[in-house]
Order: sequence, then C-alpha cells, then structure tokens
Amino acid sequence: MSETDKKVNVIKQEYLYRGFLSLKRIRLQHTLFEGGWSDEIDRELIDRGDCVAVLLYDPDVDAVVLIEQFRVGALGHSKTPWLLEIVAGVVESGESLEAVAYREAVEEAGCMIEELRYVCEYYSSPGALSERMTLFCGRVDSSIVGGVHGVLAEHEDINVWVVPFAEALELMTQGKLNSATPIIGLQWLALNREQLQCEWGRMTKES
Repeated sequence: MSETDKKVNVIKQEYLYRGFLSLKRIRLQHTLFEGGWSDEIDRELIDRGDCVAVLLYDPDVDAVVLIEQFRVGALGHSKTPWLLEIVAGVVESGESLEAVAYREAVEEAGCMIEELRYVCEYYSSPGALSERMTLFCGRVDSSIVGGVHGVLAEHEDINVWVVPFAEALELMTQGKLNSATPIIGLQWLALNREQLQCEWGRMTKES
C-alpha cells in the first residue's frame, strides 16, 4: 500500500473529559493493507498535544543534569514513584519548541541553556496518547546547578542532580532510570558525546 492509499475516515469524535489531560472518544475507519476498509472502530485517546524535552549536558565535566520528581504513572508499578528524568514540558499556545526548552530548563532545573541541539521527534505512546515529543540536547554550566525547583502553581517539587555521564548510563543499565525520554536522550548522547565535546567543550569556548 502506497502512502497515498493510506486513509482515515473520522466518523465522530467527542470529549469525554477535560482536565489536566483530556480524554476523547473517536469513531473511525481506516484502509487495510490488503485492500478495502476496516470496520468502524471506537478508540479512546488521551489528548496531550506537543511536548519538548531537553537533555542538559555539561561537556567540560562530562555530566548530565537529571531531575527527580513524583510521577503518578509509576505509582504501584515501581519501587518508588519518584523518577529520575530530564527537563520537559508542554508547548503552550504561540510558543516555539526552542522557547519551551529554554523555559523549562529555568523552571525545572534553575539553569540557563548556552546552546541547543535538535535530537529527534517521536510519539510517546501512540496507541492511546497524542503526545508528540521533540527532544533537544542543551549545553549548560553544571557548576551552578542544584537544589529544588519547579513552578509552585503547577505543584512541581523537583530535585536537581548533576550526574557524571558514565554514572547516568549505569543508572539506566540498573533500571533506576526507567522512563523513555531520558533513556532515548542518554542513548543519543552516547553516540554523539565525543562530537559534542569537540564542538561544545572548554577549548572551543575559549578559542
């Protein structure tokens, strides 16, 4: 089936709930690989929208900035619902993806991004969630990073850690860093770290 042959017919959609997240029911049909159309299908969709995440990296000391916060999605599944993650947030109306990265770095980690590098774009869980995540890597000075941050109005309580890159990889290997976005970010950094150190390192900044 060519891309032009792939079609979706949305028959009906309605919001079942609107809150911190919105839940939508969609009735649809889609074309089949062997030809024709599917039966009418009802699907519930958690409407999240576009989000941005940024892996904060200090090439001078080869360390990443991780944040720790309570996550209700891990309640009952993990030993602890306090997860190690990277800075992330929702794109607000009229806001560019880059602006979200800079804003969230200040709000969640209390630091300024010196330079930003696009990494990739992906769907977090497309079977039930509309969230489309854009991932960046941001150069920071980790010597001034730490403490507790977050937007009080959003009930954020975020502890900030500076972790050597090798230790962060070990945390991932041990399953102590176990959410998708930081895993994707760290794996990308493992492949691109030497290049970033050449481009972003102290010698480059002093030249």
